[in-house]
Amino acid sequence: MNKNKKILVTGADGFIGSHLVEELLDLGYKVKAFVYYNSFNSWGWLDSFPQEKLNRIEIFTGDIRDPNGVRTAMKGCDMVFHLAALIAIPYSYHSPDSYIDTNIKGTLNILQAAKDYKIERVLVTSTSEVYGTAQYVPIDEKHPKQPQSPYSASKIGADSIAESFYRSFDLPVSIVRPFNTYGPRQSARAIIPTIITQLLNGYEEIKLGDLTPTRDLLFVKDTVAGFVKIAESNSLIGHECNIATNSEISMQKIAETLIQLINPKAKIIQDKARLRPSKSEVFRLFGDNSKIKSQTNWEQRYSLQDGLLKTINWFADKENLKHYKSNIYNV
Repeated sequence: MNKNKKILVTGADGFIGSHLVEELLDLGYKVKAFVYYNSFNSWGWLDSFPQEKLNRIEIFTGDIRDPNGVRTAMKGCDMVFHLAALIAIPYSYHSPDSYIDTNIKGTLNILQAAKDYKIERVLVTSTSEVYGTAQYVPIDEKHPKQPQSPYSASKIGADSIAESFYRSFDLPVSIVRPFNTYGPRQSARAIIPTIITQLLNGYEEIKLGDLTPTRDLLFVKDTVAGFVKIAESNSLIGHECNIATNSEISMQKIAETLIQLINPKAKIIQDKARLRPSKSEVFRLFGDNSKIKSQTNWEQRYSLQDGLLKTINWFADKENLKHYKSNIYNV
C-alpha cells in the first residue's frame, strides 16, 4: 500500500472503525473518515481523539444509505475500508428493514461508486455471524452460511453483492470477516462491555443471557492489523478472509474471568429478556485463521488475558465509563 494514497473508512465513528483510523494514521496513510450525520454533530468515538490526531483526518458526515453522499465521499479516494453497518442482533429482530437498507443497500452504494471511480481496493466488512452455529470447527471460509438472524442475513446479502461485483466487473474486492472483536470503545450491547460496566458500577448481581455459547475472541488491535494485512495482499482480492484466533471460550468462562479480575463477590443472574430465540442463537464460533496466516504475515499479538486487562483499564476511566448505561439492557 502506497502511503500517498487516500483511504476512506466508513463507520469511522464506531468501535472497530475508530481503531482502524488510528492504525492507518500511525502507519502514515492519508485518512478520510465517513461518519454518520446527526444534528448533534457527533463524530462518535473520533470525538475522543486528541486534536493533533483529528487535525490529520478529513471528516465527511453523511449516511451510507444515501448513494449521492457515498459518491461524494469516495471521490478522490484510492481505497475504501467499508465498516459502516447496523450490528446489534436483538435490534434486527424488530427493525429488519433498517438492516437491509444500511447493510445491503449501503454496501451496494459503496460498490457502485467504487466501480465508477475505479477505486484500487475495496474491503467489505463481514462478520462471523454469517456462519451461524458451527457445523464443523475450526470454521474456515468454505463453511456454509446460515442466516440465523435478520442481521446475519443482511451481512450474507452484503457479502454476496460484493462477491458479485468482483465476478461481474472485476472490482478489486476483499471480504474481511472478523470473529468476535472486543476492546476499548466497544458497543454496550456486546457481552464483554455488559459484564465490565456492571462490575465497575458496583453491581453484585450481573444480569446476562445464555452463557453456554462459545466465541472466538479477538482484541481490536489484532482485528485492525488484520484489515491492513488483507488490504496489502493482492492474493486476497476476490476472496473472503477470516480474522480469528483459532480458539474458543464459553461466555460462562469469560464472565467468571471478568468477575475474578474486578469483583470476585459478584454473582451471575440470568435475565430472560437477554436470551435470543433458540433457533437464532449462535452456539459455537471457532474461527480458522489459516488463510490469513498463509497469505499475509498477520499474527495474533494480544493474548485474551492481555486484551481483557487493557479493556478493563479503559472502562475503569470514569470519562469512558460515563458513556455506558449499565443499568439497562442495551439492545
